[in-house]
Amino acid sequence: MDAEALRSKYEMLSGQLDERSLRLCLASDAMALGRGGISLVARAAGVSRTTIHAGLRELRETGSSSPAQEVADQGRRRIRRPGGGRKPLTETDETLLEDLNRMLDPVTRGDPMSPLRWTCKSTTKLAEELRTMGHRVSQATVWRLLDELGYSMQSNRKGREGSDHPDRNEQFEFINASAREFLERGWPVISVDTKKKELIGPFKNAGREWQKKGEPVEVNMHDFPDPKLGKVIPYGVYDIGRNEGWVSVGVSHDTAQFAVEAIRRWWRQMGQSAYPTAPQMLLTADGGGSNGSRVRLWKLELQRLADELGLRLNVRHFPPGTSKWNKIEHRMFCHITENWRGRPLISRLAVVELIAATRTAQGLELYAELDETDYETGKAVSEKQMRSLALERCDFHGEWNYSLSPR
Repeated sequence: MDAEALRSKYEMLSGQLDERSLRLCLASDAMALGRGGISLVARAAGVSRTTIHAGLRELRETGSSSPAQEVADQGRRRIRRPGGGRKPLTETDETLLEDLNRMLDPVTRGDPMSPLRWTCKSTTKLAEELRTMGHRVSQATVWRLLDELGYSMQSNRKGREGSDHPDRNEQFEFINASAREFLERGWPVISVDTKKKELIGPFKNAGREWQKKGEPVEVNMHDFPDPKLGKVIPYGVYDIGRNEGWVSVGVSHDTAQFAVEAIRRWWRQMGQSAYPTAPQMLLTADGGGSNGSRVRLWKLELQRLADELGLRLNVRHFPPGTSKWNKIEHRMFCHITENWRGRPLISRLAVVELIAATRTAQGLELYAELDETDYETGKAVSEKQMRSLALERCDFHGEWNYSLSPR
C-alpha cells in the first residue's frame, strides 16, 4: 500500500477511533509493512515515530497479558477528550515555518520558481539556528517540518565532483540573486554546457524501449568509434525564463569557439525575437570545460559575440565540484537522454531529430542544428588580446563573476 492510500485510510479512521485504537492501528500497519514501515505510516498519518513505537510496545504487551489483565487494563485507560493533547508546534509558534522557509531560500534545491536551489544545511544545523532565534524546536521536529513542506532526503551518489570551496554557498546565492534580477527585468538568463559525446552508429544506448518479444535491436558488440561517423558533441543553451532550449550538434572538437558559436546560433534563431530590447544577458556555466572560468579563448570569443550583438554579457561560473547543479543538466539534458533511451544513434541527423523531438509535460521545447564546422584545438590567446577585452570583474570572486561589454 502506498503513502497516499494510507493517508486516505487514516483520514477516514481518525474520526471513528479513539486515540489508543488509532495508535494500535498505526502500529499494526507499520509492523505489517516491515522495513521502513514506521516512517511510512508516520508520514501518512501525520504523527511522530514515537507514537508508532508506543503502539508497537502496547501490541507486544497486550500479546503477553492474560484476558483478565487486559479487561482490568481497559478500565484504567484514559481516552483523551476531543481537542485534547498537545497542539502542533506550528500553531503555538506562528513564525516557525516562516523563519524556516527564510533560512532555506535561496539555498534550497527543487523550487521551480527559483532560478537556483541548493541544500547545504543539515536538520541539526537548522534546528540550532532556529533555537538561536528563540524557537523551541528539536532536530526531529525540523525533519518533520521539512517533510510537510515537501522536501525529501536525496541520494548523494555522484553528487560530489571535488572538494568543497569555502565560498561555494555564497557563490550559489550570488548566482541566484543575479538570475532573479535579470528575470524580473525580462532579460535573458541562459544556462550553457556540453552534453557528453555520443557515438554515431549501431552502438548500444542505455535504457530500454518497447519492442516485440524476442526481437531486440541488434547493435555492435564493441564500442569502437566508426572511422567515418565518429562522435557528436551536443552543446546546449537553456533559456531559464522561457523553458526553451537550443542544441548545436558538433562533429569535430568541444572548444570555446564551438561553445560561443552555439550561443550565437541560439540568439539568432530564438533569443533575438524573444528579447528584442534587452541590453544585457546572463550566462551561467560550469567552472571547467570549453566554457571554463580559466579558458582565455572563452572570454575572447564572448567579447567578439558582445561586439557583434551589442549586448553586455554577464557570466557566472559554478564553483568547483558543483557542475551538476547547472540548470541545463536537470531541465534539459536529462530529458534528451530519456527521449533517446534504448535507441542506437545511427546517424547525425537522427541525433538532431531526437533532440528536437524532446518535449515535456511542463512545456519544454527544444531546437537542434548540426554544426559541421571543423574547430581547431590548441588556439593560443596572447596577453595583448586579453588586455584588449572590455572585461569587468565583480568584487566577489572576479574569476567566477565578470562581464564583457561591447567595444
